[in-house]
Amino acid sequence: MSTPTPPALRISGLGLTIGGATILDAVDLEVASGSLVGVIGPNGAGKTTLFNAVSGIVKPTAGRIELDGVDITRMPVAERARAGLGRTFQTSSLFPKLTVFENVRLASQAAHGRPYALLQRPRATDAATARARDALAEVGLAHVADMPAGGISHGDKRKLEIAVLLATDARTVLLDEPMAGVASGDVAGLARRIRELHDRTGCTVLMVEHHIDVLLGIVENVAVMYSGSIIAFDEPRRIMENPLVQSAYLGSAA
Repeated sequence: MSTPTPPALRISGLGLTIGGATILDAVDLEVASGSLVGVIGPNGAGKTTLFNAVSGIVKPTAGRIELDGVDITRMPVAERARAGLGRTFQTSSLFPKLTVFENVRLASQAAHGRPYALLQRPRATDAATARARDALAEVGLAHVADMPAGGISHGDKRKLEIAVLLATDARTVLLDEPMAGVASGDVAGLARRIRELHDRTGCTVLMVEHHIDVLLGIVENVAVMYSGSIIAFDEPRRIMENPLVQSAYLGSAA
């Protein structure tokens, strides 16, 4: 009998208390490997704090976090990245004076044990170079590879951040408001790109996003956060019909 595959991410009883204030309260969440899950909730619900705890930026005061069945609750940020966890942020974390290509190549080199090779002239056959070019092609940025990252549009910067994650071969990806600051006309296209990349790579994606209508159109399941807890986890249609969600989140947001 084969051993069941563990979920990509399992969060059990996760809590965070700072100065007597409860930021996360007994959060339980299980994300199946290869799934695409959205996280919604009003401002202050704890969404970004949850991502910070999972990625290792903040240390929870209670509970456990497992990545592919391995306890990472106290694991340093860099070790989590090497274990296959990737993360984007609400604000850009790119190197604006480096080219688009150099941003991705540096990430690939760091992920594969060569973090200080950026100043070396890349070879066309170098593995990091090839992975960077593939990642840029996957997000549709090959045509701006030689431009400074600070000179491309905000929407393209969001795509570049995703390319950086692809170049690290992250298996579980946390996207924190990937549509933040993106022009309204580009939001749906970026959402489709995320869905296409998920389908093509098979990676697990957990995404916080305030564009709820767009999010519900691409994810398989939705986790709803309110006051530091997850109050519902279900398919998009069922989430929208959930009376608890309507009163605690949708009602308060109206």
